[in-house]
Amino acid sequence: MAVEIRPITPEELDEFKRVAGTALVMKPDTFIGMRPEFTLCAFEDDKLTTSFAAWPFMMRLNGIAVPVAAVTTVGTLPVYRRRGYLRKITALYFQQLHEQGERAIAILFASMAAIYQRYGYAVVSTNVSYNIEPRYLQFALPSPATGTFRELGDDDFPLLVNLYRSFREERTGLIHRGREMWYASALAAPPSGGFLHRVVYEEDGEPQGYLIYTAQPGSAQAPGNSVSIRDLAWLTSSAYRAGWDYFANMDIIERITWGRVPSDDPLPHLLLEPRMLKMTSGDGILGRIVDVERALPGRCYDEEAVLTFEINDDFCPWNQGRWKLETSPAGSSITRTSETPQVVMPVSTLAMLVFGQISATEAARMARLEANEPDALPMWDRTMHTRYRPICTDGF
Repeated sequence: MAVEIRPITPEELDEFKRVAGTALVMKPDTFIGMRPEFTLCAFEDDKLTTSFAAWPFMMRLNGIAVPVAAVTTVGTLPVYRRRGYLRKITALYFQQLHEQGERAIAILFASMAAIYQRYGYAVVSTNVSYNIEPRYLQFALPSPATGTFRELGDDDFPLLVNLYRSFREERTGLIHRGREMWYASALAAPPSGGFLHRVVYEEDGEPQGYLIYTAQPGSAQAPGNSVSIRDLAWLTSSAYRAGWDYFANMDIIERITWGRVPSDDPLPHLLLEPRMLKMTSGDGILGRIVDVERALPGRCYDEEAVLTFEINDDFCPWNQGRWKLETSPAGSSITRTSETPQVVMPVSTLAMLVFGQISATEAARMARLEANEPDALPMWDRTMHTRYRPICTDGF
């Protein structure tokens, strides 16, 4: 039995899609835009057994654009499972990222988080979902809208792009979308029998937000008309409130759903009956700091601080050891150090702090972090804090 780990060739692209589709129970035509150079797969006796790829994305990290490897299409055909192929691929891929030096962070959506936490990933964002009847969109405080809505046409695509860019500017986890990503997610064709709507909110002629949603007629399986929000962006609090007033006026709609809601979304704090949102939550993206030395200075920090820490990382040994991170709003730097570290943690906890998923104090309380200097934790909290809670609203 000969095992080889390598990218696929152009001639093997159809087989790659078949293997990924079979392993993930997805249609092969789902993997639009995949290129051989994005892949790293396992072959046993020249047969493709394990698919793996990563999109070269840019993502916001506390207001800064950082390059990330967005891992996708990970799957092994059933007859070849439990042979360690994914582990071999992941180890080689992280080594390549480290040597190339361009992408120091990997992210993914996991079918099972347990698979990837073995490799140093951690859950770095939480997805909230809403399922509410329009009649319950009643607010505790009045806020009359001063703007107007209008439907967007195909020629208004640049307007959507500009609004999204402004919306994502200060956030964490949002992806820089190319045209293909826009049309694969937010602007994709609606379900059979449904309708896609794109609406912009304007005040004094200036765009301040948009709504992208589908309206679906009822069926025997799902009685009642429904709306599913695909994308919602707002630049002002009045634009956010106006968007929900817009949905509140949909008298013939029985339910409105929105998945991948940021965990700091304002709506639960505005409604008279927030429980009627029927909120659920689950893990969002998983993140992995592949290269500590390159990843941490790439993030924006709003505090001046000197942080010393020790990282435990058996999977990526170049991360192992003690580090000193010096931060300021103007920039940051990181070096190796022999100083006694303020905190000691696994690399997975570091990912949660970098993304702002939890604070250092919370990590210490959870025993995800050991504090040699407990008095340093408030400084860590301030320094690693992100302006918005992390969220990735695009699937990949």
